[in-house]
Amino acid sequence: MTEPAVSRLRVEQQHNVVLVGLDRPAKHNALDEETVDALHAVLTSASRTPAILVVHSTTPGIFAAGADIAELKARTSDDALRAINAGVFARLSQHRWPTIAVVDGPALGGGCELALACDLRLASPRAVFAQPELALGILAGAGGNWRLPQLVGLATARRMLFMGQRLSADEALHAGLVDAVHEPEALLPNALAVAATMAKQSWRALELTKLALRSHAPDTTTFDLAAQALLFESEDKHLRMSAFLDRRASRS
Repeated sequence: MTEPAVSRLRVEQQHNVVLVGLDRPAKHNALDEETVDALHAVLTSASRTPAILVVHSTTPGIFAAGADIAELKARTSDDALRAINAGVFARLSQHRWPTIAVVDGPALGGGCELALACDLRLASPRAVFAQPELALGILAGAGGNWRLPQLVGLATARRMLFMGQRLSADEALHAGLVDAVHEPEALLPNALAVAATMAKQSWRALELTKLALRSHAPDTTTFDLAAQALLFESEDKHLRMSAFLDRRASRS
């Protein structure tokens, strides 16, 4: 069934905070190219006036189930080299002022990489974090290969990437992947309180501090793009993604 042509995001300005709500509940906020384009537009607009960016879901109990597998299956090496998800996550991580991910449900694959691209992550007990890309014949090429080990350490990152290990909210807190865990009804209010605290700082000092912290980012994106381009054309990827889509269809 074709989805209605509606915006994938719901954006709201609250004083010095821009709330960016993922709004594709029928697909568990899976990140398709239309969502990516909408995120680019939001980031362009939000870069003009100082504000803290808060990325959340408009639907309780979900965050982002990853990239849209049906769309991902059709992507080619040329699409990989366009850095569709990697590009928007890089822009998010390079946003002039701090960003917060509010995770009230599964953050899988590209959804986890979306959260990783933010400066802070707050989660509810319903949050789950995982990078299952290898089971689909591709890799976590939108930042997961380097942002994840920076946050949780190489050992945990290896388990999550090599084995698809999932972290619960408490495990993610213990590993350093999230900064705090709150009950669902208190999650967004706490995120807004954190944003308000940061908004009291000097905007210029916040911006320059982000630039300083960004100097620690390794230069692995080029390799990730080349590797993903190779994998996108593989028969193994198509077989694995077809099997995934068949399993999902049988459950619906």
